[in-house]
Amino acid sequence: MALLPFFIYKLVLVVIVFTFTLLVGMYSTYAERKVAAFMQDRRGPNRAGPFGILQPLADGVKMFMKEEIIPTVSNKFLFILGPTLALFTSCITGAVIPWGTALHFGKYTFDLQVSDINIGLLYILAITSIGVYGIMIGGWSSNNKYSLMGALRASSQMISYEIALGLAIIALLMSTGTLSLRGIAEQQTGWHWNVFYQPLGFLIFLICAFAETNRTPFDLPESDSELIGGYHTEYSSMKLGFYLFAEYINMFISSAVISTLYFGGYNMPLVHRLGLPPNAEAILGVVFLFAKTFFFIFFFMWVRWTVPRFRYDQLMNLGWKILIPLSIFNVGLTGVVMFLFHKI
Repeated sequence: MALLPFFIYKLVLVVIVFTFTLLVGMYSTYAERKVAAFMQDRRGPNRAGPFGILQPLADGVKMFMKEEIIPTVSNKFLFILGPTLALFTSCITGAVIPWGTALHFGKYTFDLQVSDINIGLLYILAITSIGVYGIMIGGWSSNNKYSLMGALRASSQMISYEIALGLAIIALLMSTGTLSLRGIAEQQTGWHWNVFYQPLGFLIFLICAFAETNRTPFDLPESDSELIGGYHTEYSSMKLGFYLFAEYINMFISSAVISTLYFGGYNMPLVHRLGLPPNAEAILGVVFLFAKTFFFIFFFMWVRWTVPRFRYDQLMNLGWKILIPLSIFNVGLTGVVMFLFHKI
């Protein structure tokens, strides 16, 4: 019977994480418009509710009410599968992220993590690799040359930047000795953040995160200036909403992963000096992690409205000729430093 509270708690935690992920993705659209308005000296959404706070709900209703169009020349099954797969993979990635330490209620201890698997980093890489199939399937099944071109761009872009991303993670693995996200977070107590030990790896990881989430300046798969809308040109209604929603959820998950891997995750420097109860300290850690995550979400939006889009040849040159050699150099440098400090 002791397993019953555990399963109930895990189910509740899954629902909470899933719901909060959807809420953050939904209101990221609102934040995106507000950040853009601030940088362009205008107001942004200000009609639906106070300060436009109900604008994401209005957008959702609009998506649901729009006519659903499926091209007669498309592969109907794959046309529906594409956005479904993109949204599904983006939602399940957060299962291995440790949102806090643990909550204690009597004899029960509940970790603030859906699943603490010892290969959490490999899980994230695997799921993000599957996510590109949603874009490829949607672009190919549309039977549209612009959609196909966007899908080809997305697949080649993500495959290219996943190499540098994986090499940056290898350097982090060498210095931490674990693939568990909780294990990596627990090593960064105080100010022992990995960004101070792996600054080049963090920079490579951050740039690749922009490319993996198709965010400006790497939004070549959906560049409307030459491809109309890229891989989702033929989509409308909520199938288009799934693709747009998946992008914002990926941005949220990427920000949480960056915060966990390089900025201490839920660890708050000097928090032990406050003398708080364990549960209060755990809740404060959750707040601290979300503060870091929201900062990186703002950074994603800031870059979008500041930096122009790359040309496709510049995108490939950056990935293959600059980031991959730099990531290989970072792996070698990490090995040399660890050898000199007798860590291997």
